[in-house]
Amino acid sequence: MAQDGRGRQDRAVATRAALIEAAAAEFDERGYAGASMDGVAERAGMTKGALYFHFRSKADTASAVIAAQDEVSRRYAAAAAARVASPLESLMWMSQGVAAQMTSEVVVRAGLRLTADPNARAIPREHPYDHWVGHTADLVRRAVDAGEVDPSWDPELVGRVVNPAVAGVQMISDVLRDRADLYERLRELWTVLLSAIGTERTRAEVPRLVAIIAPDPPGPAACADGAGDPVD
Repeated sequence: MAQDGRGRQDRAVATRAALIEAAAAEFDERGYAGASMDGVAERAGMTKGALYFHFRSKADTASAVIAAQDEVSRRYAAAAAARVASPLESLMWMSQGVAAQMTSEVVVRAGLRLTADPNARAIPREHPYDHWVGHTADLVRRAVDAGEVDPSWDPELVGRVVNPAVAGVQMISDVLRDRADLYERLRELWTVLLSAIGTERTRAEVPRLVAIIAPDPPGPAACADGAGDPVD
């Protein structure tokens, strides 16, 4: 009996995950206003009854996609933090992860689209931007302590500037090039930012740092450059 209960629970979890993936594809392609519960059920290959068992409405489904997007993004950020000891390298790996997510993770694309969609402002959500601003500011604060960022810069200010700047680069790359140039545009953004906020030592390292933001980034040995052994 206990095994039967666990089996049903596992199937329910798998079904919910499949519905979130299907909903993400629907919202990513059609936006909030154009998406429909019928479309989500069709993409998932399930009945509307199965869909409504897990989600009460389109707004509820969209909220679940946004929450799933934040979970995926946090996993990427944790992987970036585990790679290296240098705070600025962590920021570069975070941006590399952003580009990877936007080009390969439909849940992330859909979640970010929903977050910016004026038709979706009323959906229930926990807004992730405050978390990412704070996380960026913490890395910049550590970079100041490590002598990588000029101490005249306020880490909170940098965090508030970096996150909308990255979001803007994503949006323009999506509209103009279907994200084909996203890695390149992010490298350009960070070349400007690091040249502005970095110490003299960091400015000499800018080409190496931004090279991390690539579909096939340099290996750990090339990125560490004496910063300690990264964790893969």
